[in-house]
Amino acid sequence: MPKPFRRLFFASLTASIVVSLLSGCGEKPAATGGGGGKGGRGGGAAPVVVGQAQRKIVPLVIEAIGAVEPIRATAVRSQVTGILQKIAIKEGQDVKEGDLLFEIDPRPFVNALKSAEADLQKAKVQLETARTQVARYRTLTADQMVSKEQFEKISDTARSLESEVLADESRVSTAKLQLEYCSIRAPLAGRTGNMSVHEGDLVRVNDAGGLLVTINQLNPIYVTFGVPQQYLATLARYRATGTLKVTVVPPGIDEKPEEGLLTFMDNTVDSSTGTLKLKGSFPNDSQRLWPGQFATVKVTLASPEALTVPSAAIQTSQAGQYVYVISAEKVAELRPVVVERIYEADAVIGKGLKDGETIVVDGQLRVIPGRPVDIKDPAAAGKAGKGGKGGDGKGKKKEKEAETKPAEKRAAD
Repeated sequence: MPKPFRRLFFASLTASIVVSLLSGCGEKPAATGGGGGKGGRGGGAAPVVVGQAQRKIVPLVIEAIGAVEPIRATAVRSQVTGILQKIAIKEGQDVKEGDLLFEIDPRPFVNALKSAEADLQKAKVQLETARTQVARYRTLTADQMVSKEQFEKISDTARSLESEVLADESRVSTAKLQLEYCSIRAPLAGRTGNMSVHEGDLVRVNDAGGLLVTINQLNPIYVTFGVPQQYLATLARYRATGTLKVTVVPPGIDEKPEEGLLTFMDNTVDSSTGTLKLKGSFPNDSQRLWPGQFATVKVTLASPEALTVPSAAIQTSQAGQYVYVISAEKVAELRPVVVERIYEADAVIGKGLKDGETIVVDGQLRVIPGRPVDIKDPAAAGKAGKGGKGGDGKGKKKEKEAETKPAEKRAAD
């Protein structure tokens, strides 16, 4: 091909390529714009799930973490030294007040009691003889048969023997008490703990390791907890109107609360923590509360009626909290509200709503104030969400197949 024709051919080829590229670039924005129009926020009514503002009883509560403590607890120790002859209980056994727990060999204490009784009997005989002599010498002194000094000496002897009789009676009482201590009984009703002694062991009085068993009263029982000091005035005001109700949810599978009453408010605030110590008393008939256990505590101050909405309806912006209110024409309105407090799944509204108004609970992201909404059933909305996920999966599968087929065709060519 001659050189001038060759230049002309390449020039025309370059022009056709440029035209093709420009036409291709012009088509892509149009396709993108169309997709954006379908997926835009302004396309159609926004699907939402709604609820209603309604008045209901919403308890005013204070929550805290508490620890379970026995109202009465005792560490059983021996009050005499001797051989542990019998253990009458088992570990973890429920006992009643006065039940026999342990027996210590009583023979040494029986002998001590007999000896004290013998000394007392001897002192009584001597006292009786001395009193007889006093009566006789009183008559002789009146007749001046004996001197007054002799009479006073015999009288002093009688008084001394009276004191000795009193001392012997005290020793007999002590010996009887020591003998009673050989039978160790439960000082209160409760459940026994771990035992570190065995039959045949020598137990001693005032021994640091001489603990026989501990007994904790399980019903009724305390739950001790602390609340911040700023609640002091509120607690005092509501407690003045009557006894406050306390509920406890012990940890576990069964989350049914135990009900009790607030029975103790400490007379001082702990300066190190800034908390006020409180105690609630619980019957604990089912024994779900156990000493040393931690549990969630709620003190109910009052049970007023208030306007509430589901807490999921509350939205937050830089201007404050708000909800979407749906009119009778199914048009959304942004309404600022004042939320006083949250209780479980409800938000207590102090200002901004009226009883019976319809509000958006789910789907707020697609709502535009002044635009209509499409009210969906909560159950149907949940199913649609699941179906949408499945549809996305199928769409991705088809796209993948479409991409794979041309590749396979090119490989075959």
